Amino acid sequence: PEPGRCAHFVLRKRRFCRMVPAPGRRFCGEHGHEEEQNDRKRIPCPLDPKHTVYEDQLQKHLKKCNSREKPKPVYFVEDINAGLKDVAEIPEKQVSLSSLPVEELQNLIIKLKKASNGLELHLKEEILSHQALQEALNDPKNGESAFKHLKQQASILGHMEKLHLLGPGRCFVEFGAGRGKLSHWVDIALENVEGVQFLLVERATTRFKVDGKHKRRDSVFERLQVDIQHLCLNKVPVLEKKKLPVVGIGKHLCGAATDLALRCLVESYTTCCDGENEEPAPKRCRAAQAEVASHKSAGNESTTEDHKPVAGIVIALCCHHKCDWTHYVGRDFFKSVGLGPVEFHYFQRMSSWATCGMQETTSKASTSEDSEDQTNDTEEHEQMLSRTESGSDTLQEVLSVEERKEIGCLCKRLIDHGRVEYLQQRGYQAALQYYTESAVSLENVLLTAVPKPSLIPEPTV
Repeated sequence: PEPGRCAHFVLRKRRFCRMVPAPGRRFCGEHGHEEEQNDRKRIPCPLDPKHTVYEDQLQKHLKKCNSREKPKPVYFVEDINAGLKDVAEIPEKQVSLSSLPVEELQNLIIKLKKASNGLELHLKEEILSHQALQEALNDPKNGESAFKHLKQQASILGHMEKLHLLGPGRCFVEFGAGRGKLSHWVDIALENVEGVQFLLVERATTRFKVDGKHKRRDSVFERLQVDIQHLCLNKVPVLEKKKLPVVGIGKHLCGAATDLALRCLVESYTTCCDGENEEPAPKRCRAAQAEVASHKSAGNESTTEDHKPVAGIVIALCCHHKCDWTHYVGRDFFKSVGLGPVEFHYFQRMSSWATCGMQETTSKASTSEDSEDQTNDTEEHEQMLSRTESGSDTLQEVLSVEERKEIGCLCKRLIDHGRVEYLQQRGYQAALQYYTESAVSLENVLLTAVPKPSLIPEPTV
C-alpha cells in the first residue's frame, strides 16, 4: 500500500484501498475489522448494507449516515403534480401486446386510426440553430455523438429565440436536467443579459455537472434534487422572493416526466401564484406590462409575455412508452374521442414501434454514445422496449415492419396531441414540430407553448 493509506487490498479493483486510516492504524474505518481492536465487531449498516459500521457505534452512525432519510426541502409537496389518482379506471391485469389475440390487436388499430382522423399528423419540420453554439458545432474535437447533442441544443435555443423567450429577468427551469448542458447553452446565449436565474431539476445525483463552469455574476444556477411529481415551484425561495416569469425547458424529457412538468408549470405553479399569493400578483402583472410595452416600442408586436407566471415552455419529447395514464395531461382529449385507460395502455406500448424498424441504426447509435447525457439516452430505451413488444412471431405475421412503424408514429402523435389540447385549454398557443433530423435523434419532436396574445393585458395608464 501507499504510505499513509489503508492496507486493505480491493480484489475487485486490483489495488489497495486509498482511504486514510487513523493515526497508528493500518486500516481505514471501513476495513478496520481486519485489524484486531479489542474484538470490536463491524456490521452492515441497516440503512445501506454496502458499507459497515462498528456495532457499538451504530446509533451514532445512524444519525449522520448519508443514506438516512433527509428532511424534505420547502418546495417538496407530495404528489402535487401527479394528477388524479383514479385507480378504479385502470385495469388490474394488463396483457402484453404479444399476448393479445389478433382480433383485439386489429380492433385497437381501428380505434387508433379513427381517433387520429382530422388531427395534424404531418408535423412541420423547423430545424433552427443559434449563434451561441456555432463555435462548438465547428469544433473538430467534438465527436459524432457530441455533435448530435449540440445540433439538438442549437435548434432548441433557436426555437426559444424565435418565441422571444431568451430575455432578461426570467427564471429558466430545466426539467430532467442531468448534467445541465441545455441550461449551460442558454446561459451562453444570454451573455449580456442581466437578472437571469436557472433552476435545474433532477431527482438523481449527477456526476460531471457543468454548473460549476458558469462564472458570470449575472446568472445564478441552483439545483433542485427532487422528483418533478413533488415539485412546487411556487415554494422555491428564489421564485417566492423575486416573482420571476418562468420558462420551462427540457431536452428529451422521458414519458410521464413531460406530463408532470406540464402540470408543475401550468397547474400547481400558476394556481399557487394566482391564488395563494394574491398580493404579489399585481406586481408581476405590472412588470409583464412594462415588458410588453418595451417589446412593442422596439417593433416586436408578437411578444409572448403576459400576466401568466409561465412565459413559455420548450420541451423535446421522448419515450412515450413510459407515459402513465395517472399522470397524463391529455386524458380529457382521449375520453372525447372515445378512448380510455385501456387503449392508452396499449397505445403507449405500441408507440415504441415507431423505432422498431430502425433497430440496427439505433444499436449503432447507442454503442457509440458517450457519457454526455446518460439520463437522455432515449434511443436505447426505445430499442429495448421495441424488441420485447415487436419481437413475437404473431405481431410479425400480422404487421410488417413499416406498418408497425406507421402505427407507432400515430400513437406518439395521438398522445402528443392530448398534451397540445391540454395547453390550449389553459390559454397557451401550443405546437409540435420536428426540430432536428431523425438521423440526429429518433426522438425529434419539440413541444412549444407560449401564452395567447389575446391574454396580454393592456398597459395601465
